[in-house]
Amino acid sequence: MQPDTLNILYEDQEILVCVKPSGIATQSRSIGNPDMVSLLKNHIYQNQPAKGEPYLAVIHRLDQPVTGILVFAKTPAAAKELNRQLQTQGFGKYYRALVDGYPPKEEDTVENYMVKNGKTNTSRICDKNTEGAKNARLHYKIVEKGQGIFNLGRGIFKNPPSPIELEIHLDTGRHHQIRVQLANLGCPIIGDTKYNPNAGNTSGWQQICLCAYRLEFQHPRTHKPMSFRLSTI
Repeated sequence: MQPDTLNILYEDQEILVCVKPSGIATQSRSIGNPDMVSLLKNHIYQNQPAKGEPYLAVIHRLDQPVTGILVFAKTPAAAKELNRQLQTQGFGKYYRALVDGYPPKEEDTVENYMVKNGKTNTSRICDKNTEGAKNARLHYKIVEKGQGIFNLGRGIFKNPPSPIELEIHLDTGRHHQIRVQLANLGCPIIGDTKYNPNAGNTSGWQQICLCAYRLEFQHPRTHKPMSFRLSTI
């Protein structure tokens, strides 16, 4: 991925909103592997009058296999305000997912405790008294019994299934939260090789069918409501 192929939805002096492709990390410690931070810093550097390393703060992240909308802060003041909104649930983070199987209800709020295993880079549902356990809460509803935002006609699957498409609104942002909680409900995400036992046997495309398709927040300086949405991927 090159800087000139970046999908930037909005940019001003305080913030930058873009679409992260699947396979690109939000931020990586690996030298030589491009991530969104390095790509966007290069973009800002090439387009700013005063040369020097640009300031760019990560506000929230998406897992490397996941595509979707991210906002970055270009000033410390913007980062402080966006992080305040994030911590006080001032962000509207909405996802779409194609899942194997039906969830227990058409619409529901799901709340669990989760713990991360740093050695395996996985998370699991646990008891609230487990060391390192954190509360995880999301709301889901069935929005499509077919394709919806995911374009299954582009050769993504050799034999396209008829999956269920869910909309998910995150109240918390735990490690692999959506993937773990949906798998725990019995409807793991298609293509999720970590949490869907059927993914390893699926022929064809293995990109995880999870997209951060909608993002809402207030502009950190003007406090104007900002809303971004993808119609298809």
